[in-house]
Amino acid sequence: MKIIKKNPIWLVALFIMLVSTVYWSVVVTERYVSKAHVVLQTPDIAPPEFSFSSMMSGGAASNTADLLYLRDYLLSPDVLKLLDKELNLKQHFTQSNIDWLSRMDADLPLEFFHDYYLKRVTVEMDSYSNVLVIQAQAFDSLTAHKVVSLLIQFGEKHMNQMGQRLASEQVGFIEKQVEQLAQRLEKSQQAVLAYQDKEGLMSPEKTAESINTLVAGLYQELSKLKANKAVLSQYQSSRSPEIIKLQNEIKALESQINKEKTQLTDVQGKALNKVTADYQALLLKAQFAQEMYANALATLEATRVEAARKLKQVSVLQSASVPEYPIEPNRLYNITVTIILVTLISIILSLFMTIIRDHKD
Repeated sequence: MKIIKKNPIWLVALFIMLVSTVYWSVVVTERYVSKAHVVLQTPDIAPPEFSFSSMMSGGAASNTADLLYLRDYLLSPDVLKLLDKELNLKQHFTQSNIDWLSRMDADLPLEFFHDYYLKRVTVEMDSYSNVLVIQAQAFDSLTAHKVVSLLIQFGEKHMNQMGQRLASEQVGFIEKQVEQLAQRLEKSQQAVLAYQDKEGLMSPEKTAESINTLVAGLYQELSKLKANKAVLSQYQSSRSPEIIKLQNEIKALESQINKEKTQLTDVQGKALNKVTADYQALLLKAQFAQEMYANALATLEATRVEAARKLKQVSVLQSASVPEYPIEPNRLYNITVTIILVTLISIILSLFMTIIRDHKD
């Protein structure tokens, strides 16, 4: 009592301890806590690439980022608006039967409402197991349960929409490329067919090869006839029937060779080598367009598989619990912390006052 009389600070401290004890013991409104555990899973459509890095990380980096995206969304003002629309959350937090310190002002703007929401809803990620822990406090059991259940629904819907939007954008872009390449392939094929019809040749290359083969055979036969003529000319007259016959055959072969050479170098007024070069250019364009189209189709299929693998599914490990007992606030803890803080502050102030008195004396 003497200490209290000398230091009125302790009287104020005792009063604060008494008031806080009464508040935390009797006055404060109890809060129910609902909790759920969720994870994000990816469908195993295609086997992942096995490597040392994938073995060490296990794809955890991507999953961790997605969990952080989900956490940020669940704590956003957008979700708060959805919850308020479904549950009339603002009215719940501003009920008159809630104590003054725990109750929210009904006229608060969205920014302050969101601050209050963050005090009542927590979303934490377990980085070791990649599990998202969703927890909500409310002033009755049913509301706490509904808040957590709706958070799970909103989170799953948001992740699905985000994944589907990204997948549709990727696949849509590749599909446009495939359509353009298909049109390009059709045009190149039509150009080849039109050129074949124009020149009257199915394959100028094969036509040229066949003519060259024929000319080579005629040259070989011509060489034999000239050799026979040379042999006969040694013991027969140039006017002998056999010599004349060989000369006629040689002339006929030479005429046939010249005719075939003319056909090789001129087809309908155009050199066959030029026709072959133009045809090869068109054929190469058509083959290149076909290869590009085939690669685009393969890329499209791979993109579809990859896009499907990127879709995230929210799986519930522990569904939203229905609390039966209000565990918040922790009365004993809050009373103890208040008494300790008030005592420490009182000691510091008392020492400060003592130092001031000593200096005055």
